[in-house]
Amino acid sequence: MKSLKAQEVPLADTGFQLNVLNSTFSEQKQFPKFRDKLAAHNLYPLKPTGIQIFQVNLGKMCNQVCRHCHVDAGPDRKEIMTRETMLECLEALAQTDIPVVDITGGAPEMNPDFRWFVEEVSRLGRKVMVRCNLTIILANPKYHDLPVFFKLHQVQVVSSLPYFSATRTNAQRGEGVFEKSVKALQMLNAVGYGKEGSELILDLVFNPSGAFLPGGQAGLEKEFKRRLKLGFDIDFNNLFVITNLPISRFLDYLIESRNYETYMDKLVTAFNPAAAENVMCRNTISVGWDGFLYDCDFNQMLELKVNSQAGNHIRDFDLTSLNNREVVLNQHCYGCTAGAGSSCGGETVA
Repeated sequence: MKSLKAQEVPLADTGFQLNVLNSTFSEQKQFPKFRDKLAAHNLYPLKPTGIQIFQVNLGKMCNQVCRHCHVDAGPDRKEIMTRETMLECLEALAQTDIPVVDITGGAPEMNPDFRWFVEEVSRLGRKVMVRCNLTIILANPKYHDLPVFFKLHQVQVVSSLPYFSATRTNAQRGEGVFEKSVKALQMLNAVGYGKEGSELILDLVFNPSGAFLPGGQAGLEKEFKRRLKLGFDIDFNNLFVITNLPISRFLDYLIESRNYETYMDKLVTAFNPAAAENVMCRNTISVGWDGFLYDCDFNQMLELKVNSQAGNHIRDFDLTSLNNREVVLNQHCYGCTAGAGSSCGGETVA
């Protein structure tokens, strides 16, 4: 089933009414508008605290098709960032002192200019993070040396691993994914990633497999470390726990399983003003594969471009304007403010 576009799912103001899978979703529960929740805690309009992370999506092409992928990525996706747009990103970065560049996809390594881009960002003296799905390392011989390449450029590797068992991981990401992920983690460990005393950082990302909120990050990290070490002699640094947002394939799943209202109710009920103060859109700018700018990766997938007076494309990049913009909000933002909060770096409330 093709994922639903933002304009097809009017989450913001009009409720949720559409006919999907021969089931009519009408008279849906009207949840409080997210901006009203913020206003009640003197957080509206939501403004940046200063951009510290420059996130770049190199394309939607991926060697996997994961059930809850918010990017709706897969092998058949053709959207891919050109070198011309990458050069515009580098020119924008060079005008700033933004310290971290977060490279994502799809599988960003599948972009033919991926390695060139990492090298150029490194030359600018910025910290490089790459969101690697692990299985790409084994997908083709041309990717087998990625651990060495990552080490050469001191890349922080952030990898998604749904669980520490084959059953749950393969159910969410595809048959054989867990076994390939374990092998890739062992290859990263072999060059020094995730090992005690090493400066090579290997982090894992966990998100729930169903319509429920994740458990506590600290407890899950301890269990992941224990089980992966005991079963596969794998070491890593941190576990980032991320809440599933009701967009793209996860929204499809919520609709198909008739869990949309229940899940949204959980997010709204768990709203945490402390988490709202620390949402990632306040210190991040997200660049789409075509160069358009977004407040976060999730807004990017909903095609909700930044509200900046200077323009909303990388060629219009103006740090002062972006640091003074109002963040574009929608009902899916409840996902980042539930419980201990959620971001690309895990929980936002200690």
